[in-house]
Amino acid sequence: MSDKRTCLYEKHLALSAKMVPFGGFEMPLQYSDITDEHNAVRQACGVFDVSHMGEVFVEGREAEKFVQYIFTNNIEGAEIGKIYYGMMLHDNGGTVDDLLVYKMADEKYLLVVNAANIDKDYAWIEQHAKGFDVTTVNASESYGQIAIQGPNAEAVCERILQLSCSELAFYTFKETEHHGETIIVSRTGYTGEDGFEIYGSHAYIQWAWDELMKSGEVKPCGLGCRDTLRFEVGLPLYGDELTDDITPLEAGLGMFVKLDKPQFIGKEALVQQKAEGLKRKVVGIELNARAIPRHGYEVVDAESEEVVGEVTTGYCSISTGKSVCMAMVNIDQAVLGKPIKVKIHRKLQEGVVTKKRFYEKNYKK
Repeated sequence: MSDKRTCLYEKHLALSAKMVPFGGFEMPLQYSDITDEHNAVRQACGVFDVSHMGEVFVEGREAEKFVQYIFTNNIEGAEIGKIYYGMMLHDNGGTVDDLLVYKMADEKYLLVVNAANIDKDYAWIEQHAKGFDVTTVNASESYGQIAIQGPNAEAVCERILQLSCSELAFYTFKETEHHGETIIVSRTGYTGEDGFEIYGSHAYIQWAWDELMKSGEVKPCGLGCRDTLRFEVGLPLYGDELTDDITPLEAGLGMFVKLDKPQFIGKEALVQQKAEGLKRKVVGIELNARAIPRHGYEVVDAESEEVVGEVTTGYCSISTGKSVCMAMVNIDQAVLGKPIKVKIHRKLQEGVVTKKRFYEKNYKK
């Protein structure tokens, strides 16, 4: 079966993008050079096609109660226009997906989920919605989405698209009328830089993309630099730092898990895991040499050279020039400054355990 295509697929081909399968979609990996695209986002402004992401609406009298039940973060009493990051969990604490929850109205929420998990997530949501006075709608195929990222993102949105967005604080959104359509504009980002996401009809997103490209002020950016950007600032990717078998506590995302909430799926498992103490954890590693650690490479104890974990994501950081990675390691290795080694092409490369954030975020607070 061929991969699905976003509403911007033809635009990518016209720009000679290198297309690759990702999350069930044919997506642009890069248009020119990943380093150039990465630096454009860090220094100016880049735009990403993120139409492959999933949009699920939960609406009804018990919408808040239901979302509270399936979501690790606490949305009780949230203001309309607020966005929350968190996870949906299996009963054993493993991660179904990480997602964003938008409070659209007192009885309406938008759940933005990862592309590869749309079908899995929606089936899981439908299953657990039984018994709640809610309706759920998978609207993923109705929406296109672009992410405009970088220090110039606000100016680009306002000047090129004539779209007012300066009033949006970090992790807030608004619904607005623009070019005869109702769109959603949010300010979150997955790059460590200031930025906005625009959700709209396929036709609207195509129009916005064309306007941005015509301006010459925005660089089209692919999945390649999206990964290098999010990785440098310690943001997780589902399938790497989070999986069905990895809990948010093991991923170091405990701040998005509110164990003081009365109930949510997976809570009991996490309470027990926290009480017993973690056996493993995702950490950062900086290597001494310029060798590049890749997903799945073995991490070994610096002295015994026994396998103590594996790399989840690794690169030569474009912004810092250092060979770094995130890795899931045994808890006794998760000590800042501890010497550690990574096996790369049969050779053990020396390194040290660091924080997962290799580059400081520049969000607008």
